[in-house]
Amino acid sequence: MPALSPAVEACPSCGARPSTPLLCEACGELLEPRTPPSPFEALGIEPVFALDLGAARKRLLALSRALHPDFHGTADADTRRLAEDNTAALNAAFQVLADDLRRADWFVRSLGGPREDEERSMPGVFLQEVLEWNETIEEARSAAPGSPARAALASLAAELQRARAAGVQRVTGLLTPPPARGDAALRRVRQELNALRYMERALREIGELQLASHS
Repeated sequence: MPALSPAVEACPSCGARPSTPLLCEACGELLEPRTPPSPFEALGIEPVFALDLGAARKRLLALSRALHPDFHGTADADTRRLAEDNTAALNAAFQVLADDLRRADWFVRSLGGPREDEERSMPGVFLQEVLEWNETIEEARSAAPGSPARAALASLAAELQRARAAGVQRVTGLLTPPPARGDAALRRVRQELNALRYMERALREIGELQLASHS
């Protein structure tokens, strides 16, 4: 599985081994990573897809308090700059980890799987459903507000939400435990992600059409 790299061997101030390359929690020293940390490294947590989001959020809050630029407002310019940079890196890391699709994409790329532009297909089971979903959305787009075609969007949205939840479950199974680097499962994950991104786009379109119906 992707491993936490030893981005910092030891805190230069107290000698402790930090859990994150952004901060020594033992003495409060701000650290400057030698290389950009992965999202998991930034929060100092184990790289697993089935993430305990509540625990990750607690880590975010704890580290944010120690890194916040206001906490270092009287420090020298380099320290203030480092506090800002590390806070930005921490927040960006959590945004990746908190999103199922972005987190799965990180695993696929980190384990040598195909990029989105290298694998554009979706699982075959979705092909007929996608055609039907598109047809429903296009009929609603050209229909008047309050028409049966617009009313059908609510049931389609519920169907897409169920399909999305099932897709995330399949991705979780494929990435738990993380497959070996270059494993064929990574291509299947990418295909599932393509389908999930289609569902998210379709749900956004439905939301826009429903909003227009009530405006």
